[in-house]
Amino acid sequence: MNGGSGVSGVSPEGAKAAGPGDGPPPDLTHERLKAYEGRPTAAAGVGKDLVNEPMIRHWCEAVGDTHPAYRGPDAIAPPTMLQAWTMGGLSGHADRSGAYDELSRLLDSAGYTSIVATDCEQEYLRPLRPGDRITFDSVIESVSERKTTKLGTGHFITTRMDIRADGEPAGTHRFRVLKYAPAARPPKTAERPKVTERPKATEPSRAAERRTAAEQCITPEQPTAAEQRKTPERRTPLRPRPVINRDNAGFWEGVRRHRLLIQRCTGCRTLRFPWLPGCNACGSPEWGTVGASGAGTVFSYVVMHHPAFPAFTAPDQQADGAGSGVAGPDTAGPGAASPYAVGLIELAEGVRMVSNIVGTPYDKVRIGMPVRLEFLRADEELELPVFRVAEGGEG
Repeated sequence: MNGGSGVSGVSPEGAKAAGPGDGPPPDLTHERLKAYEGRPTAAAGVGKDLVNEPMIRHWCEAVGDTHPAYRGPDAIAPPTMLQAWTMGGLSGHADRSGAYDELSRLLDSAGYTSIVATDCEQEYLRPLRPGDRITFDSVIESVSERKTTKLGTGHFITTRMDIRADGEPAGTHRFRVLKYAPAARPPKTAERPKVTERPKATEPSRAAERRTAAEQCITPEQPTAAEQRKTPERRTPLRPRPVINRDNAGFWEGVRRHRLLIQRCTGCRTLRFPWLPGCNACGSPEWGTVGASGAGTVFSYVVMHHPAFPAFTAPDQQADGAGSGVAGPDTAGPGAASPYAVGLIELAEGVRMVSNIVGTPYDKVRIGMPVRLEFLRADEELELPVFRVAEGGEG
């Protein structure tokens, strides 16, 4: 059984041979690069964990795979987990050789300083079951001739990993990257459009507003630290600006009008959030919107302690008075920050969204707590949907 996936959209098949003007330094010949083929990158590697049920369950939950073969007393691991059992985690593997790093440094010195994963191929020889001990060997299988792609000119490097389970061949994993010199970008012909204050006397139609945002893909620029220092009256740090594009412009237009809009597929009537260009239930690209009632409950939450980010706490203090339990700019000085709650809110309509929970101290937030939608003016240019604990809902 075979499997494969594309990663970057760049492939050796779609690349063309580089022209004479794209050449590397004279001493970096293809023959010199090919000398690395067959050199090991890992020998007699050992997986850090036996194949186990918790990792299988976590994988299946993450990708939404409910196949019954991956549950129960006779469970097997999903075949696509093949590489997962060989990964070294944050501490890495001590049994790696230096061949791959040496090849990378050689290409770096020739100007091929960028890297992108392009695709992988897997061959499955036997199922993996809980308790299997994984061992593996890995080699540099091939280094391509110089190729030109849309990203730039470089070389494709393919590594092959042979994986065993309790000493028996279990599968093969090939992974390919492109080490390249980025292509020169064409000169800019016009400056990026700046965001200007929206006229208050007349309001463009929703369709025109959405089309404008979609065509320009405007992300309002956030002032630099130096610019903020030059404006002494701005004592509160700014939150990052949302990226507005053709897929979510309607959502942000709704926020501007104090409406929380949920997409609804016109084909199967499924609600979805966050906004997507197509339905993940039936695949239809046609959709409409429904306005959320504003009622919801805390499905889950986290309390952010570190790193301190004043922009996410000070504006809530200004909106809530003393009720939010956070330090504000007028009480703790510029740059003040303290823990704040970020909730996964389940709306009454059934979809979920991530937002701040305001109106109660962060250590009083509880799962199941009822909340109501409101709109927070984070600064003079940005308004955001947040959720305030409903009356009587405090823990």
